[in-house]
Amino acid sequence: MLIKQGINSGFGAIYMLASSPVLRRQQFLIRSLGDYSDQNTNTHQKRMQGIKFTSGASLEADAENVLRAITPTLDPNRHKGQAGKIAVIGGCREYTGAPYFAAISALKIGADLSHVFCTKDAASVIKSYSPELIVHPVLEESYGVRDDEKRVISGKILAEVAKWMERFDCLVIGPGLGRDPFLLDCVSKIIKLARQSNVPIVIDGDGLFLVTNSLDLVSGYPLAVLTPNVNEYKRLVQKVLSCEVNDEEAHEQLLSLAKRIGGVTILRKGKSDFISDGETVKSVSIYGSPRRCGGQGDILSGSVAVFLSWARHAIRDGDSSISSKNPATLGCIAGSALMRKAASLAFENKKRSTLTTDIIEYLGRSLEDICPVC
Repeated sequence: MLIKQGINSGFGAIYMLASSPVLRRQQFLIRSLGDYSDQNTNTHQKRMQGIKFTSGASLEADAENVLRAITPTLDPNRHKGQAGKIAVIGGCREYTGAPYFAAISALKIGADLSHVFCTKDAASVIKSYSPELIVHPVLEESYGVRDDEKRVISGKILAEVAKWMERFDCLVIGPGLGRDPFLLDCVSKIIKLARQSNVPIVIDGDGLFLVTNSLDLVSGYPLAVLTPNVNEYKRLVQKVLSCEVNDEEAHEQLLSLAKRIGGVTILRKGKSDFISDGETVKSVSIYGSPRRCGGQGDILSGSVAVFLSWARHAIRDGDSSISSKNPATLGCIAGSALMRKAASLAFENKKRSTLTTDIIEYLGRSLEDICPVC
């Protein structure tokens, strides 16, 4: 009998070619248990170094250099707020974790201030998660509003958000937002206000449900970033391109989709994250984690918001190495890479019990590994 063993492109899977049924069963057990056995303790570390999927290898972004280029140095001469002021628009009765994950992730990466604009029912819960967040209980759902009051209340909500808008470097719209019609109508007005103020917006979760049905909210706005998962991307493709997702021509379809929506930047989440602004397509294939606990998309949206604002400031400051780049694309590359590295470290330590809060705790260390403070 001939037994052949080998490593397949960094995945750490062991192949055994033999005629014996016993050996074939052993092969299955080794594949199933390999990541957790004593003999394979380095497998996840190897994965963490980055995997290039064949279809996207030529498009792989130099994520670590992007992170180094746009991450600001810690300067004692800077004042509070110069490292970023992020606001999350989301949080309702049912969903309080998502806006917290996005907002606290922004702080853990290095933003100075993080706000959450949510419904009154969600505010006290989100405040209890962390005293670090500035929580505004200003949003309203239709169940507590009479029809004859909606116009007045909508105006008050918009006025309250408008008071703060010029202070923000980026908005994250959608985490935990829910789909209440009155609430979504108010958020539509906030998106329009952000565009008028030239404030970047990262749209995730139920925010994507909103803009998929009202594409004019983001169409033609180059500072808008959409971060769809598999199902959200499918709905976008069906709505905009009137066809189904074609994975064989994934890059071309993503490019076409971003172009058709007017040059917004789309971060398509998956085994590899693909990013396009309608002009180029980049991929980030750093190995993350096989653990798919809910909330990782919220970490990503908060991360992208911070890096987008940092990239924008770097370009404004005249950094010659990135001056010709789109800050939204740079923010997506950096946010995707950091999220994946943090997820990898968390899984290396927690394995199957990894939670979103564990990943958040590794954001700072992951950035420090690439961009040391000293």
